[in-house]
Amino acid sequence: KDIKSREELDHYIAHFWDNFDFKDGSRIGEYDATEVYSAFAQYLFIIPQERADSLLRSLITRAEASREALDFFADMAHEVLYDPNSPMRNDEYYIPILETLIESELLDEYDKIIPQSELHMALQNRIGHPANDFTLTLSNGTHLDLYDIEADYTILLFNNPGCEMCREIIDGITASELISALGQRLDIAIVALYPDEDIDAWRDYLPSMPKDWICAYDKELRLTSERLYDLKAIPALYLLDAQKRVIIKDGASVPQLEETLYNLTHR
Repeated sequence: KDIKSREELDHYIAHFWDNFDFKDGSRIGEYDATEVYSAFAQYLFIIPQERADSLLRSLITRAEASREALDFFADMAHEVLYDPNSPMRNDEYYIPILETLIESELLDEYDKIIPQSELHMALQNRIGHPANDFTLTLSNGTHLDLYDIEADYTILLFNNPGCEMCREIIDGITASELISALGQRLDIAIVALYPDEDIDAWRDYLPSMPKDWICAYDKELRLTSERLYDLKAIPALYLLDAQKRVIIKDGASVPQLEETLYNLTHR
């Protein structure tokens, strides 16, 4: 649809879901799920970012017209906005949906366990907020807190030995001419953190890691036991500023990292 003015956009958004029957739960199965998912993705694309919170809360409230509609939109939001493999993953859009689900009178306490768990993780390390601190253990046994690292930018990569996608990111960062060039005039710390418990496998893999990176592991396994970071998918890539505020959360793309760093340093 060719939208030419703010008024047309507001009207389009207000009537976007008019053809979806939220009240008759028995009709949910009649809809083509692929088409509805596509429509939801389009809706997320067109809504203004500054209004996303209120619009998404309103959408879930509207879905409360029937339990079937609420379940359908909750599942769809999970797959589109929270699944680690979704290209549209967005915690900031998912948070108001989760909060509305948790407040819903259609759901009992059991139904709310998963939304509450997902909300806890979505609220960790939000973009623009300080990253959760933790202790890194180096190969020589030295301990170092994340906030002890002094740098203009910190690239934080959660990785596992033998993980092919992790290797692609490691090689991509190492080969990046942009990151290398920025490193000549800025202090960019690159931290590769192993969050699991097979330390022998981690030590065996160390010789293949870049020598100028800070390679460490989580000795006390606090990252998982205290759920400090959402690590349901590895690799997970973060970019932090000098104050350890989050710029990129849970990324998995070197081009995204390069583009963000370029935009930050060429203002």
